[in-house]
Amino acid sequence: MATPAQSGPGTTPPTGTTGTVTTAVPARLDRLPWSRWHWMIVIGLGTVWILDGLEVTIVGNIAGRLSEDGSGLSITSAQVTGVSAALYVAGACVGALFFGRLTDRYGRKKLFMVTLAVYLGATAMTALSFDAWWFFLFRFLTGFGIGGEYAAINSAIDELIPSKYRGRVDLIINGSYWLGAIGGSLLSVLLLNTAILPKDLGWRVAFALGVVLGLVILLVRRHVPESPRWQLIHGYSAEAEKLVDSVEESIEKEKHGKLPPPAGEMTIQQRKSVSFGLIARTVFRRYPRRAVLGLSLFIGQAFLYNAITFGFGTILITFFDVPTGDTGYYFAVIAAGNFFGPLLLGRLFDTVGRRIMISSTYLLAGVLLFGTAWLFDSGALTATTLTACWCVVLFFASAGASSAYLTVSEIFPMETRAMAIAFFYALGTAAGGISGPLVFADLTESGVVGDTVLAFQIGAALMCAAGLVAAFLAVRAEGRSLEDIAEPLSSVRGAGAGADGGTGGVRT
Repeated sequence: MATPAQSGPGTTPPTGTTGTVTTAVPARLDRLPWSRWHWMIVIGLGTVWILDGLEVTIVGNIAGRLSEDGSGLSITSAQVTGVSAALYVAGACVGALFFGRLTDRYGRKKLFMVTLAVYLGATAMTALSFDAWWFFLFRFLTGFGIGGEYAAINSAIDELIPSKYRGRVDLIINGSYWLGAIGGSLLSVLLLNTAILPKDLGWRVAFALGVVLGLVILLVRRHVPESPRWQLIHGYSAEAEKLVDSVEESIEKEKHGKLPPPAGEMTIQQRKSVSFGLIARTVFRRYPRRAVLGLSLFIGQAFLYNAITFGFGTILITFFDVPTGDTGYYFAVIAAGNFFGPLLLGRLFDTVGRRIMISSTYLLAGVLLFGTAWLFDSGALTATTLTACWCVVLFFASAGASSAYLTVSEIFPMETRAMAIAFFYALGTAAGGISGPLVFADLTESGVVGDTVLAFQIGAALMCAAGLVAAFLAVRAEGRSLEDIAEPLSSVRGAGAGADGGTGGVRT
């Protein structure tokens, strides 16, 4: 149990106050076997990516419909795939930074409830759009909510999942976005069918159904606990101990046996908050190589994914004369490839290792995309074969992209985790995710094959560059506790002495 380092055993500082405590809570969480409790975490937190995938894919597939006469909005396809997509991503960047700071200060649980509520409210208002400015405004606010989700949820997941499973679970959860994309693709086919719903209603119903799904997730999420690691740092050690006690008890009943003893304990000086200055010094001065790694991974995947997610339907319509209502079928195929990438490759990130898997998935995706660009330029592709090529590219790219979130979540100290996720997501996505849709929309809308080939090549080059950076700088985090990868700033022993290539660690 947690005990004050300079006081009598068996006591803890009063709730909400800070002191110096010695605890085995991180080691106790890491040695837990997989259980029903962990499934509850995965379902409660991970399912929001399904919502995100549903939302973004529907917007990409309805772009053609929204620009048609009778849709209820005066807007062009380029504005939907370019301007509104860029605003959605810009909102996500701002939301990540805003809510990331609050997540580190006020806790994971409070913020992953608040951010989902913001996301749902903005999505509902999008369904009521009557003019382009309204649509743009609530696309921005929807992104604002989802950006906060990225910071709050990824930090909570990595702090609650045992180190043995952290890589694959994080990748699969982030990859579940593509389950939503499959649903969004098929749903758009149904809702864009004017024999079922009129032009000005089908796309509104699509957004409304996303809200209904989100409300169900909100109900499930109420049962997800606060991170015991966060509680320890912020003066709630008694609550952290009580929570881990209850989890251990339920797992021992489930497994019909006693758990092994934890590997060790650590001593921390609790604190209420961490300043921006300390966060910046920690990320860029103590861990500069890790900062370069995180930025490279996010820029590469952000350009590729935000450009393709919002622009793939336009490519099919512009170059292959695919009807607006049929683009969802093609997108469902590449979405399946995206989901199976993290699902089938995720385990290798925990066994083969982070460095090999991150670098190889990025490089393979980039090389295959260069090949796709060459085939597209030569006129050798049809709508079906282009989709097949993208399916293969994104099988690897999806695992790599998901590992970007895993990487920045686990390689920086506990006190900076949500803010680090927010910062790298915002900066990388601002560089690749805002420019990507704008550049891609202009290039693909031109109807010139060479312009679209150039867009493919830019995405491929950025993915290859990120893969090379990972080959040299990726951290061997597989199977290691978060405290060993980056010692907490609050640690009494060394105050976070583990830097790039150094080993922090739990005291044994």
